[in-house]
Amino acid sequence: MTTPSYPPKPAPGDRIAVISPSAALPGLFPLPYELGLERLRKEFGLEPVEYPATRKVGSTPQERADDIHAAFADPSVKAVIASIGGADQITVLPLLDRELLRAHPKPFFGMSDNTNLLAYLWNTGIVGYHGATVMCELGRPGAMHPLTAESLRAALFTSGPYELRAADHFGDVNDPWDDPATFDHEPPMEPGTGWAWHRPDRVVEARSWGGNIEILSWLLMADREVSRDTSVYDGHVLFLETSEDMPKADDVFWILRSMGERGLLQRFPALLMGRAKAWSFAQPNDAAAKARYAQDQRQAVLRAVDMYAPDMMVVFDVDFSHTDPQIVIPYGGTIRVDGPARRITVTY
Repeated sequence: MTTPSYPPKPAPGDRIAVISPSAALPGLFPLPYELGLERLRKEFGLEPVEYPATRKVGSTPQERADDIHAAFADPSVKAVIASIGGADQITVLPLLDRELLRAHPKPFFGMSDNTNLLAYLWNTGIVGYHGATVMCELGRPGAMHPLTAESLRAALFTSGPYELRAADHFGDVNDPWDDPATFDHEPPMEPGTGWAWHRPDRVVEARSWGGNIEILSWLLMADREVSRDTSVYDGHVLFLETSEDMPKADDVFWILRSMGERGLLQRFPALLMGRAKAWSFAQPNDAAAKARYAQDQRQAVLRAVDMYAPDMMVVFDVDFSHTDPQIVIPYGGTIRVDGPARRITVTY
């Protein structure tokens, strides 16, 4: 294991690859996708470059792997961003050329199912960036959330420390992407709750690892991109979040328990837990049900932590998850978690 290195950053005016390593939802929902491309051009000064499978619904894993290779190998492309997540990127990983990616390191931005590629890049020695897909964050109705835009701009164009801030307001309720009226107004928001700290008695500054907890569980089952030598994660900062599928609290506990039984969970002295998305089209919870879901998930996390990592510091409701806003987290980059000062600083 080589400590991941930060790849060179793009500058305004550069070309950025837009790929769909998972689901090609730009082919089904063009409205948020085109809006996201427009913002890349107008608000960030970047020139998006699409690839054959970016909008191709039903593309094969090989076609998506080919797009990843082409995006990283093109010297005129200075960064790569996913259109959105999905559910089968794990099938792309065996088709990737690790040496090609290692020879052409570039910043990659994505989340959710893109945890697969982020973990792959981590093992390849490249710092990635968890967050900011084209359709979800750049294609947000009405306007990008200011915290998301500020974080993405810093992660794209700057190198150095960036202090995270708790959102004053957040949202997890969405309107349908196939309705043009959705994009006439910003999504509904509610007052932020701040971060909740558990055992904030120390300062931990280390490289990061993690991502979407459901995707990590698949990687563990498939024995891919999670080292069998768990000592490589010693002292790292773990960051985890759950998806719009809204896994039950028991499922979250069972995944973390399995990580503990593998000797993995206890390697991390600090955990950042993303704010739980507690509403979906399939499960449109009211305020009380959302609060219960979030609390049940928190208790499940603490139950596992108490069993396997009783000294771990945990920060809940950090805004890097499937909720809005979404702050970019460097995957393999440095994170400083200052418990006594209640501060979190990442290094882009």
